[in-house]
Amino acid sequence: MNSYYTQTRATGETVHGGLAGASATGTKSTANISTGLLPNFLSVAGSTRQNDLDVTFLISINPGSSQLNAASGGSGTEHRQAFLTFGDKSWGSIKLGKDLGIFASDAILNDMTLLGVGSASGSPSTTTLGRIGSGFMYADWKSQIAYTTPNMNGFQATLGLTQAWNALSSDSNGATAAGELSATTTARGGASTAYEGKASYSIAANDVTGKIWVGGFAQKVDGMVFHADRDTIAYAGEVGANVNAAGFGLTGYYYGGSGVGTTFMLKDGYSLTGQQRDSDGGYVQATYVLPTKTKAGISWGISNLDKTSAETASTLVKENEMWTAGLYHPVTKHLNLVAEYNNVESKSQTNVEAKTRNVSLGAILFF
Repeated sequence: MNSYYTQTRATGETVHGGLAGASATGTKSTANISTGLLPNFLSVAGSTRQNDLDVTFLISINPGSSQLNAASGGSGTEHRQAFLTFGDKSWGSIKLGKDLGIFASDAILNDMTLLGVGSASGSPSTTTLGRIGSGFMYADWKSQIAYTTPNMNGFQATLGLTQAWNALSSDSNGATAAGELSATTTARGGASTAYEGKASYSIAANDVTGKIWVGGFAQKVDGMVFHADRDTIAYAGEVGANVNAAGFGLTGYYYGGSGVGTTFMLKDGYSLTGQQRDSDGGYVQATYVLPTKTKAGISWGISNLDKTSAETASTLVKENEMWTAGLYHPVTKHLNLVAEYNNVESKSQTNVEAKTRNVSLGAILFF
């Protein structure tokens, strides 16, 4: 359970696909009390061992604590997880159902704004974005069939098929920027599944712990949506590392790809004529646990989107960049108080700029 008071100030012109700025040209200040990056989670889970198999299931409902413009206090609700697993520690496990995606999952799980707010719009929604779109792609909650190897002295790998996205032309999703082509969250489908995978090595030596990981994503995109005579493959790769010692924590991450777009998978990944746009980004983060047990952190990240060689410059986003400073204090082993400052800047292909700054105060409770 979590909730935050967030004061947001947005300036600059509209950048299509940008994470900063007001909804219209000018300055806009808003105050909201809403959910942070994580929604509220209520989960039901079970496990058993039968016929030499460990079998589990998990189902969750995820209501937001934001009041979404409803006189009765209505709020958004998500259903992020509904999956089963079966396997054995000798050969690994298989997952069937909907859960966090494989590609970019370690990037978001190591992001310190996971316990806070990060990038926040001026209007309340079910959740905020954290560092999604300003340092990594959204791993999302995906229908999947995935195999995870057993842990082999710190090494572990996961390979999976996930529900693909459809690329939609700008006319079909209401986009207005010249040359813009976006995928929307309702556009699941495609000629085939997407392919995702990652491999990691965990470190535990004396007082030093950490993890190094690499991952990849690939999906066929139907050329018919662009009236093209061939299909293409949208793809991306990633590498990251996290190290912790003597109260210090360091995280570094980088990704790059073609056709995958920015922020959400396939969003703005293609021009109107079906040419793939290249994109990349990453973030660095440093944290330190103070003698009061308060964790102090600072991080910076950026996500870049290139126009194709055949496109002229437009108001389509070129980069989203964010600085974050945060304090995360454990009042109890379950309750954390959070204070964050976030500075988000978006720039278009024509160098139009927009900025959003927010200060957030709140708490997150785990059981």
